[in-house]
Amino acid sequence: MDEGQYDGKVDVWSLGITCIELAERKPPYFNMNAMSALYHIAQNEPPSLSDPAWSDVFKHFVDACLEKNPLERPTSERLTQHQFVAHVQARSVLIDLIARTKNAVRDLDNLNYRKMKKILMAEMIETESNAGQDIEDDISSIQDGEAEGSSKSNSITSEHSLQSQGITSSAGSSTNSLPVGGAEGGAGHNHSPLQYAIHNSHTARSKPSPNQLNPRKLTVSPSYDEGTIDPKNFATIRTTSIVQRQQKEHLQEEMHEQMSGYKRLRRDHQASLLKLEEQCRQEMEKHKQQLDREYETLLTQFSKELEKLQLKHQEELGKRLKMNINTEKKLIKEVSTNHDTERKSFEVKMKAEYKLKKDRWKREMENQETPKSQRNQALLQHKENFKELDAVESARLQRSQKDHLDYEIRKFRRRRLIIYHDLEQDLLREELKKRQAQLESAHSMLLRHHEMTQELETRQQRSVHGLREGQLTKQHQTELTNQDEYIQRSKRELKKKHAMEIKQQPKSLKQKEILIRKQFRDTCKIQTRQYKALKIQVLQTTAKEDQKIVLKKLKEEQRRKMALLGEQYEQTIAEMLQKQSIRLDESQEMEATQLGERLQRELEILTAYQSKSRMAAEGQRSRERRELEERVSVRRALLGQKMEEESSQFLQERGERIRLLHDRQAREVDQFDEESARLGFSAMNIAESSREVGYVKL
Repeated sequence: MDEGQYDGKVDVWSLGITCIELAERKPPYFNMNAMSALYHIAQNEPPSLSDPAWSDVFKHFVDACLEKNPLERPTSERLTQHQFVAHVQARSVLIDLIARTKNAVRDLDNLNYRKMKKILMAEMIETESNAGQDIEDDISSIQDGEAEGSSKSNSITSEHSLQSQGITSSAGSSTNSLPVGGAEGGAGHNHSPLQYAIHNSHTARSKPSPNQLNPRKLTVSPSYDEGTIDPKNFATIRTTSIVQRQQKEHLQEEMHEQMSGYKRLRRDHQASLLKLEEQCRQEMEKHKQQLDREYETLLTQFSKELEKLQLKHQEELGKRLKMNINTEKKLIKEVSTNHDTERKSFEVKMKAEYKLKKDRWKREMENQETPKSQRNQALLQHKENFKELDAVESARLQRSQKDHLDYEIRKFRRRRLIIYHDLEQDLLREELKKRQAQLESAHSMLLRHHEMTQELETRQQRSVHGLREGQLTKQHQTELTNQDEYIQRSKRELKKKHAMEIKQQPKSLKQKEILIRKQFRDTCKIQTRQYKALKIQVLQTTAKEDQKIVLKKLKEEQRRKMALLGEQYEQTIAEMLQKQSIRLDESQEMEATQLGERLQRELEILTAYQSKSRMAAEGQRSRERRELEERVSVRRALLGQKMEEESSQFLQERGERIRLLHDRQAREVDQFDEESARLGFSAMNIAESSREVGYVKL
């Protein structure tokens, strides 16, 4: 009920209650306060048929409809297969039921007419002159009224008198539903004026045939077997007064307003709770969207920063490559310049040496006094030899310079490769450090988002719990107020009932007093007749001179006995009035005590149910708090697991990238050393020379 979840099983329960109302003419807990009825329905066992005379199939059908557990309650489709619904009764049952209804209504109308006639005749008797047959009719009417438990003037509309007959009917519906007989025998029945008018109007419209039977004289006495409905269970027609009175009792203004207010309160509470839950849901969705946007913005910012950093690193590596190329060109130019200088000095040296040797050769030739032609030929020979030597030395110098240049270039390139590798490592460390910082920032944001979400969920849960607690307190206050109003109203109604009983008491006492006084008058008449007979006898047996004295004594004795009899009857009337008053006071006091005990039990049931509701609500709030804590802890554990997985994944990726970089750099160094070895250089010497401090400033 708190959740507002209903399905077709509720209609099945209503069907069972309707069956009980049709069978017993009132639903369960009809005379109880609406609030108390709700708690009785929730606390007690499902209602059932109080009369055991109903068939087992019907009782099983009602019990199946009123199964308290909705999961075990059958559906409407399943109920259509029940024997009570699936087994179609013969039409003769309805025809028999209609015939018995008409007979019962006709007998009830005749009985009510006779009672009304007797009551009207009894009210017209005021003096003793109307004694005789009228007094006997009056006595019989009073005795009939006492035997039936009621002789009030409104006995026609009395529900108790109708229930005592076992038939409830509507005067209007009975006269409309009964066929009216012909003119024959109409005067021999005690028809009401309304029935007589309908009878005359019907006979005026259609003249019955001589063979047509009179429904008033028709007596239907069907034989009832096991499959036929028992007549005493037939109670489906109620008089208009009973229906109006029950509707008035059921739809009393205060109770109706009370129940309407309670339903309106529950609807308002449900609407406000749904509104708050919808607000909380929208707030949570908005909060999650905001956190997602913030996290996505952060990740986008991180990706942009990484892209910028990678572009910066690429530019730096490109600049380093260009700088290395320029530096290599400068180195080549510098070494080439040194080589040119060295060649020039070598040429100068060779020229000076050639000049010295030429002078020495000339002096040697001059000392030998050789011919000029021979001397020139010898000089040419020496010159050719020197040129060959010069060419050899020049070639050796060029080779040595070329080897030196290649060696310097190899050393420079190896040193450049090592420095480039160091730069790549530094840039990779910077990138990984940046990514680690971004990952830590993202994790800190996730933790902050988790705390914000937890705080929002806790705040929303507190607001929902506060609203529910306030609604429950207001509902309990309303229920207690309604119960207090119901108690006060029940006490007022009981007081009104007692006042009405005290007010109506003289009517019943007047009838009994009339009966006693009639008996007194009858006794007086008998004694008067006896006195007259005794007087005649005394006059016949007594002398004339003594007759006067004897008659005087007889009159005095008669007056004394009459006075004594009158005192006895007056005392009887006084005792009867006193006993009736005492009996009425005792019954009223007992009714007041029973009402107080019943109201106290209902209040205790209401208090116990409210306490149980509060305990259930507190248990539900505790359970929801525990569930929230469990959800938060699970979400925190999942978040921690995700963060650990991302951290471990980053560490693996970091180690893998560093390993790949070292492997690639090692392969590049090995390839360079192998190439140097193929070129005839010592890889060890080049490696040692490239590690010299201040060798090349890059």
